[in-house]
Amino acid sequence: MKKWLIAASAALALTTTASGAFAEEKKGTTAEAVTYTNNGQAVSPSSTAVNLDGHLYLPLRAFGEVIGKYVDWDEFRNSVALTDVPTLSGKYKLAAPDLAEGIKMGIGSSLLHLSGDPDNVFYTTADRGPNGDATVNGKSVKTFPLPAYTPTIYKIQIADGQINILEQTPLKVNGVDPVSGKADITGLPNIKDRDEAAYDPKGEKELAYDPYGLDVEGLAYNPKDDTFWLSDEYGPSIVHVKRDGTLIERIVPQGWAAQLSAPLVPARETLPAVYNKLRQNRGAEAVGITPDGNYMFMAMQSPLRNPGKETDGSRQLRIIKFDLATLQPVAEFAYLTEDASPFADLKQSDIVISDLVAVNENTLLIDERDKNAGDKVQLKRIFSVDLSEATNILGKYDDTATAGKTLEQMTVEELKANGIAPPSKRTVVDLAAFRFPYEKVEGLSLVDGHTIVIVNDNDFGLGSTSPENGTELWTFKLPYTIK
Repeated sequence: MKKWLIAASAALALTTTASGAFAEEKKGTTAEAVTYTNNGQAVSPSSTAVNLDGHLYLPLRAFGEVIGKYVDWDEFRNSVALTDVPTLSGKYKLAAPDLAEGIKMGIGSSLLHLSGDPDNVFYTTADRGPNGDATVNGKSVKTFPLPAYTPTIYKIQIADGQINILEQTPLKVNGVDPVSGKADITGLPNIKDRDEAAYDPKGEKELAYDPYGLDVEGLAYNPKDDTFWLSDEYGPSIVHVKRDGTLIERIVPQGWAAQLSAPLVPARETLPAVYNKLRQNRGAEAVGITPDGNYMFMAMQSPLRNPGKETDGSRQLRIIKFDLATLQPVAEFAYLTEDASPFADLKQSDIVISDLVAVNENTLLIDERDKNAGDKVQLKRIFSVDLSEATNILGKYDDTATAGKTLEQMTVEELKANGIAPPSKRTVVDLAAFRFPYEKVEGLSLVDGHTIVIVNDNDFGLGSTSPENGTELWTFKLPYTIK
C-alpha cells in the first residue's frame, strides 16, 4: 500500500452548493483490489480508490466517469463542478458540388441559430477561401487557388442525415471593391507587411491586398436591428453586416485605420491597441451577441504576442465585451485554456478557442480544442463559462506598468497573486470522448437551451483524398437546460 495525497482535482470531502462542490484535501492509502459495477456491469475507474480511516473513497473524477458526469476543478475558487453527460442525437454530412477540381465546398467556420427559426435551420460561414502552402525557390508562401473567392453567409438546413444549403449571401461593399472590381469583396489580406502575403496558385506572383478583404471566423446576430456581426482574423476586427451582405462598419484596434484606406466601410478604433499584437491567422475567432441585443463578446483564437512570440504558449486568451449601443468595450476577461502538460505531445500553443455562444450577459458557451484529428484528438470540449465572478482586466495588463508583466506573460500563480480570476468553466460536451473525427470544430450553436450543435471547417478539402466533402454537423441533447 502506498501513501497518496488526494489532489484537489480528485478530492474526497465535498460540500455541495447550487453552483458546484467545494473540495477538501485528505490523505489515505490506495485500495487497488476493489472491483466495481454500475447497473450490474463491470466498470474500471481511471483512478484507484482510497482507504481513509476505514472508509472507502473513490476520487471524484473517476467517480464522475462511472456515473456519467463530467468533473471540472476550478483552482481559483476551490470548487468542483459535476455536469451530466449529453446524448449524441444526430449526425449530418454536407453533400455539395466541389468549387473546383480538388477544392471542396466549404462551410463551418461558424454556426448560428436564430430564435424563431425552425430548430434545424442555421447560418454559417466559411473563412477567407481556399488557401494552401507552397515552397518556391526555397521560400514558403501562402497560395490562394481561387483568389476571387467571395466570403459568404450561408443559410443551411439539416434533415435526413444531410446538410442542405438553402441560401447564399456573398459579402459586399456599397460601392466597388478595388481588387474584385465589383461590389463583392475577396478573402485576401488587408495590409502589406502586417498580414500574411497571398500568392497565386503557383506561388509565383504576390496578389493584391484588399482593404475590405475578410477572413471570416465567427457569426452573431443582433435582434435589435436585424443585422449580423462577423469576427475577422485579419484585423483582428468585428464587422457589422446587413442581412443582404453589405458591410456597414468595422471595429478595429486603435491605430489600425491609419494603415490603409477603406472609406466604404468606416473603421471604429474601439478595440484596445494591444490587439494589434496578434499572431498571424490567430485573430478574432469568435463572436456572440446576447439574446436581448445589449452586449457583444469577441474571443481571440490564441494568446496575443504581448510582448512577443515568447508568449505563444500562454494559457491566457482574451475575451472582450462590448456595449452594442455605443460599440465601446466595457469589460475584458482572461480566459484560461486547459493545461497542455497532462496530455501526450500537446503544445500549449496548439490549444485554441474556435467559437462562442452568448447565452446571456454572464454565461458563454466556448469551443476549446487542440489541433489534432482522428485518433490523435485529445482535447475538444464545449464549456459553459461563467463570467459573473471573473476579473474585469480591461486596460490593466496590456503592458508591464501594472504588474511588471503583461497578461500573456503571467503564470497561473502570478494571476492569483495579482487578483486576476479567470471565468469559471465546466464541461458541457467532451467531443473527444464521442470520437468526433475532425480537427477544426469551429461552429457552435445552442438551440432552445437544451441542444448543442457543432460543425467542423473542412478547409475546402485541400489535400484530402476522400470522396466525401468532409464537413459534419453533430447535435447533442442535454439532460438539463442552459439559460
